[in-house]
This record gives sequence, structure tokens and C-alpha cells, in this order.
Amino acid sequence: MDSEPPPDPGLFKVRRRVQQDTLGHRGTRNDPLYKIRTILRCGAENLTERQQHRLAEAIAADERHEEVYVAWQCAQRVRDVYHAATPADGRALAEKVLTSFPHCPIPEIARLGRTLKQWADAFLGYFDTGGANNGGTEAVNGLIELHRRIARGFRNRENYRLRMLLIAGGLDQPPPQV
Repeated sequence: MDSEPPPDPGLFKVRRRVQQDTLGHRGTRNDPLYKIRTILRCGAENLTERQQHRLAEAIAADERHEEVYVAWQCAQRVRDVYHAATPADGRALAEKVLTSFPHCPIPEIARLGRTLKQWADAFLGYFDTGGANNGGTEAVNGLIELHRRIARGFRNRENYRLRMLLIAGGLDQPPPQV
């Protein structure tokens, strides 16, 4: 399974803002933008014909919904960066994102663009390292931190160490010889 960033929260902020501006309230199940909230999480290449039709209908329901569609397309560009065939292609797409997003008239996308621009070295560094990242280390660290808070009552250091190994998936290794 590919490692992929979560969908852009800016897209969902745009959807909620446009929803509020057009109807004056949060979405309900019969509102066009509320109906497509899960479709907006999908990659364009994974949409069925029915989903594509529902997306098109929701955008066509009001001209102000066009902002949501543009934001969705921007989120697709960010996804494309990580799904490019080669690191060089991904880097080229990332550079286009870095130059175009900060100037977008949609405020949430412009903010995302400014943030990416501030983190340009780290963003582009992904392509210089062959896609290496510290995601695995951060995941294990997050689990350890969670269980460290839970395990405050442990008085036996060995039991605590075994618990950390258990949650990190490292019990298949022999204990160190002291």
C-alpha cells in the first residue's frame, strides 16, 4: 500500500465555507455539497461513473460551488505529486504546486500554498531521498507515547519495557543480555 498524505483539509474547509455562504447553515443530508463530502476524499482515478455524475450535479447546482471543484482539483494535484511515475516527474509537479497555489484566489488553497512554500525544502526533499521519510518512526513513537501515558502505574521496569516492545511489534527479538 502506498504511503500517501491525508486529503487536504483546505478542501473540506472550502466545502464547509461555501456550504455556509450559500445556504446559511451547516450541511444536511439533502444539501448538494454535503452529499458529495465522501466523494471529495477519493482520487479522481477511483471515481465510478455514478460518483462522477453526483460530483458534477453538486457543482452545477450553484455557481458558487465551483470553488469547491477547484479546491478538489488542487487536492488532486497534490495527490499526483506523490503518485508520479518517477521522482523527477513528482518533483516537477511539486514545483508547479509551489508556484501556483500561493496565488490561488481561494483563500484556503492560497494558505496551503504559502505553507507548502515555507516547507519547500522538506516537500521537495521527498524526491531527493527516493521517497524516504520518518513516517514509520513517528508511528511507533506515537504508539509508545500513548502507552507511556497509559502505563504510568508500572513499577517494574522490565514489565514496562515488554509492554513497549509489544505495542511496537518487537517481541520477536531476544531480550538483551545484561
